[in-house]
Amino acid sequence: MPSPYRALFDIPGTKSFTAAGFLGRMTLSMTSIGIVTMVSLITGRYGLAGALAATVAMASAVLSPQVSRLVDRHGQRRVLRPVTLVSAAAMAGLLVSAQQDWPDWTLFFFTACSGCVPSVGAMVRARWAAVHSSPRLLHAAYSWESIVDEACFIVGPILSIGLSTSWFPEAGPLLATAFLVVGVFWLTAQRATEPEPHPREHHAKGSAMRSPGLQVLVMTFVATGAIFGAIDVVTLAFAEEEGHQGAASLVLATYALGSCLAGVVFGMLHFKGSAARRWLVGVCAMAVSMIPLQLVGNLPFLAVALFFAGLAIAPTMVTTMALVEQHVPRANLTEGMTWTSTGLAVGVALGSSAAGWVVDAAGAGRGYLVPAVAGALAAAVAFLGYRRLRPAAQREGTGADDRGTQDDRQDGDGRGSGGQDGTGGAGDQSPARLA
Repeated sequence: MPSPYRALFDIPGTKSFTAAGFLGRMTLSMTSIGIVTMVSLITGRYGLAGALAATVAMASAVLSPQVSRLVDRHGQRRVLRPVTLVSAAAMAGLLVSAQQDWPDWTLFFFTACSGCVPSVGAMVRARWAAVHSSPRLLHAAYSWESIVDEACFIVGPILSIGLSTSWFPEAGPLLATAFLVVGVFWLTAQRATEPEPHPREHHAKGSAMRSPGLQVLVMTFVATGAIFGAIDVVTLAFAEEEGHQGAASLVLATYALGSCLAGVVFGMLHFKGSAARRWLVGVCAMAVSMIPLQLVGNLPFLAVALFFAGLAIAPTMVTTMALVEQHVPRANLTEGMTWTSTGLAVGVALGSSAAGWVVDAAGAGRGYLVPAVAGALAAAVAFLGYRRLRPAAQREGTGADDRGTQDDRQDGDGRGSGGQDGTGGAGDQSPARLA
């Protein structure tokens, strides 16, 4: 293991909590695509499948930040275990209602209830922030977690689609739920590395979303999530049109593989420039990478195009986590990280739903217009909000809201914003789907 990553695990317990986080996050890559596969196999209705995937993403977008806010105040163990059991029970209801051909409203009801699933990735990243204070190590830690995320998206869709198509339609979501329960209970059993809860009086008034910088990140990630959600649905439909639905998991795995390899390299690099500028470049690169998808004519070409498109994902996600730390007080860090996942979840909901209707109406080939439009929107929002992400000293005419963000950061974690580049302080390191 390269030295930046090897140094992460010198502290006892770090290997265990990242392994538990891997299991818990498998549901992130398996549930949405598993629901789409299950419903499409049972009913043949991609519109309904996409709408259900959108429902679970939207429910998660609403409920997960509230779960993370409770975690910041009461601790991971006290909050995560009960909400995980509620989510698992709701998913069991969804599988039964789908298998028994109950009315559509029951599918939507259980899907919405399953959305209280916790953001396991945010919980693990909060543990890294609690055990490491070195900017260099935190950069490597966030890169490592991005690699873990992408490993989930390499393995998860293959398992979910493969089991549902070769065994029985409900197998993919069922295994995803089992991974969630095992991962969360294993993670919360590790008390030594659990971040200390912050009493209510240590929290800034209102939500972490009061930060203008976090607002920009979340809005951009709504459009980014639409890319991910649309690509999942359209790729599954495209593979079916080509007569190889089971190959969709392998094609999607190449997307995650590109991101995973980029994350490995990115974590070993040392940056001195602006984290906000790197983030902007990454968002624009994701948008440009959607253009070749409009030309796909077969599955091998699609796999190659998705591999290169994936190279921009992990570096952008890593840098996003660094910017969250820069713009959110330490007492609200878990909530702040979850809000970025929430933005992705909302985007996945919108993208998967829109892609499902486009596929039903015009075919899978036209469906790739949806991620292209979403990428353009992400780049536009990133350009418009870039000024709010720069360090305060680099902004012209810093307003009261920005001063409040800086003050909150100073009061919330006692460090301030650190230096003016990517290595100046713990708030400016450069770190899933998220759905």
